[in-house]
Amino acid sequence: MARHNRESRGIDQTGNLWRIGYQPDWLSRIKISRQLLDGRRRSSQTLFRNPARRAGAVPGRVVRTELRSVDGNIRFRIAVEDPDQIVEEIIVVTRPGKDGPRGELVKFAIESRLPPPRR
Repeated sequence: MARHNRESRGIDQTGNLWRIGYQPDWLSRIKISRQLLDGRRRSSQTLFRNPARRAGAVPGRVVRTELRSVDGNIRFRIAVEDPDQIVEEIIVVTRPGKDGPRGELVKFAIESRLPPPRR
């Protein structure tokens, strides 16, 4: 039986705090890529890594992940139906909302590579 979502936090390369809701038996890590403050180059870093080394149970048929910047400029939720457990990575490219920097693209790589539970 699938377990309830967990809550965590992460800090990106520009010092912004993120709140993360994730399915503990599916999500492995989240990487974020964004423009650095100097505007000359992009930077990628791991925003969140699941503290579990392997899944504790079989993931549910539908897994959900939510990311919210504490400043409220970016907020989204995804739901993936993955009954055969074949999805390995989801890429989300977004822009900050009305109060964020115009034109900035923020890229998230949501990875699902946890080893299955032991039998």
